[in-house]
Amino acid sequence: MSYAGYVTAAYAVFAAVLLWDFVAPRIRIAQVLRAVRLLARRDAARAQPVAQELKR
Repeated sequence: MSYAGYVTAAYAVFAAVLLWDFVAPRIRIAQVLRAVRLLARRDAARAQPVAQELKR
């Protein structure tokens, strides 16, 4: 009886989990950085005074 299929599958699962463990935090960091940039842009736009009054 050969266990080559089981060993190959175990290594494949290990590699997939290791890859996900490497990629998932980077995806989350990118999402958080994007949210912080959008929030900073929104706050900066809110802080700027209106250049001139609206005319009727």
